[in-house]
Amino acid sequence: MTGIIALYIFMLAAFTGYEVISRVPVILHTPLMSGSNFVHGIVLVGAMVALGSATTTLERVIGFVGVLLAAGNAVGGYAVTERMLEMFKASGRGGKPGAAAATAAAGSTGSGDGSGTGGGSGTRGPGKAR
Repeated sequence: MTGIIALYIFMLAAFTGYEVISRVPVILHTPLMSGSNFVHGIVLVGAMVALGSATTTLERVIGFVGVLLAAGNAVGGYAVTERMLEMFKASGRGGKPGAAAATAAAGSTGSGDGSGTGGGSGTRGPGKAR
């Protein structure tokens, strides 16, 4: 394989990866990040093929830079996905923040008559017997 073909494969892999990722809508980018990490792998494979078939020093340098950039891209994609998953885990643990404290506070400030109104006077209003 000549250096021109290897460079063509590298450029094609980089262009394909860029086009696929740029077509993801902004609102869906974070949820689809883990699914799109395979595209980073495709770019990395293309760069490794270009590096493996390089014969001149310039081709090797270009292939090595391509492998470094593609590997950084893949690792960064997985790091962002991990941070996204940690955010979902943190928000899903206890429901709404402070919900237990609010429930306990509401239960302890009630009127004690079982009405749930929290009136505090112990009466149900005029004309209502207990």
